[in-house]
Amino acid sequence: MRKPKLPPGSPDDAEAAFYDALQHADIERLMACWADEDDIVCVHPGGEAMFANGSVQATPEKVRRLDAGACSVHSVVERVAVMSDDGFQHAWVVATNVYAKTAQGWRMVAHHASPGMRTEPPEILTAKPVLH
Repeated sequence: MRKPKLPPGSPDDAEAAFYDALQHADIERLMACWADEDDIVCVHPGGEAMFANGSVQATPEKVRRLDAGACSVHSVVERVAVMSDDGFQHAWVVATNVYAKTAQGWRMVAHHASPGMRTEPPEILTAKPVLH
């Protein structure tokens, strides 16, 4: 059963709605995840043709969040199921999703994704580095 289209109540809700729309190839729901600003940014391998072969089976993993008031930055590793001659295989994409709190709720303002990799990237650093 698909979730109703509701204003996202948190950055995590906005992220879940974004990936759910990708997995269902629902361009209307995908566009509803984005802020209505002219200066939003989307850098995505495949660009406008990303639904040319149907839905995108991407699942965010290894999410790291940086929350700063009305802005939230999520660094994620997406596990993407890709159909090959040998059946479904997985590829990994490193992506950054940026959300802003708007009058309509939390909306995506930037998505930047790398090309897919055949191997899972190494673990993201969990200890905070010393910056001095």
